[in-house]
Amino acid sequence: MARVGIRGLLRLLSFLPVVGLVVAGSLAQKTASAPATSHQKAKTAAKTAPSFHEDWNSIGLEKSVLTPEEPVFGEKSDLPGNNFVRELYQVAWRPGDPIDLYVVRPRGVQKPPVIIYLYSFPQDTDRFKNDHWCGMTTSGGYAAVGFVSALTGHRAEHRPPKEWFVSELQESLATSTHDVQMVLNYLATRGDLDMDRVGMFGQGSGGAIAILAAAADPRIKALDVLTPWGDWPTWLAKSKFIPDDQRAKYVAPDFLARVAALDPVQWLPKVKARSIRVQNVRQDGGVPDAAEEKLEAAAPDIAEIDQFGDSRALVPAAAGGRLLDWMKAQLQPDAKATVAAAKSERVHFYPAKGETIH
Repeated sequence: MARVGIRGLLRLLSFLPVVGLVVAGSLAQKTASAPATSHQKAKTAAKTAPSFHEDWNSIGLEKSVLTPEEPVFGEKSDLPGNNFVRELYQVAWRPGDPIDLYVVRPRGVQKPPVIIYLYSFPQDTDRFKNDHWCGMTTSGGYAAVGFVSALTGHRAEHRPPKEWFVSELQESLATSTHDVQMVLNYLATRGDLDMDRVGMFGQGSGGAIAILAAAADPRIKALDVLTPWGDWPTWLAKSKFIPDDQRAKYVAPDFLARVAALDPVQWLPKVKARSIRVQNVRQDGGVPDAAEEKLEAAAPDIAEIDQFGDSRALVPAAAGGRLLDWMKAQLQPDAKATVAAAKSERVHFYPAKGETIH
């Protein structure tokens, strides 16, 4: 496997069509026998520049115009000793925001089910390049697809330093939710994945986006979120992710109004997945306990809720890839839709009540 400045190369390639259009336009001006009319110019521009519009108030794509560019293949890791084949593509559907998309397929499996992974801000793509992660997520015959959310990692390289995921929270949530749906559209064109068995795992801010995406897109059949952000009035007021010297502007009424329509608390009851799990870690700091409780109360009756007393209690449940077992079970061919259950049957405590964390 060779990689020589792949990100820079991909960025360069993404500009080549634009350069070609500029050169072609210059040559056309020199060779034209008569000046083009404004009507002709408008028609030419319409043919060469696809329209773009994105509605940040909607979790669906219905009110947006996102035209995907042809994916640019970046690299492939296909080592005989690995149980997976990893591919990197650059995909894009909005100006100035190319996305590094990793598609990791289990070796020798025809049309495997798909799990999309979206981790929390500020994590970049390092995890998807890790052979251990790829082997763990694809074990058992599952494809793993990963990318990072808006204003995160490489997607923030061309933004002013003062702009970050939370300062542009409405944009970050809405565009990333649209990205999940556009990624699903791309995956459906490949023909080598089982798009009838799609799950999504989201953590932190990625969990918030996963909830919004699963509410918008019924192709997501199973949803698993770990400490998802949400309940924006509470989260913005108390989360340790927010610098204290910036908090006042994020709890201002105008800021809260912009993100109100994108609150996972509002959308979790409307998730279309047939299986849902919410895993919350108390005393997390990043997500206030009160926000976790609000989200759990909003969960539909089919949702399994796992409450961990603190981060130490999560370790046994997550170690050795066990964190992924639930999702993989939901995507088995014989998996059945979860049915509504009494709260005592679907809410689990770790450690169990009466026990202590060791």
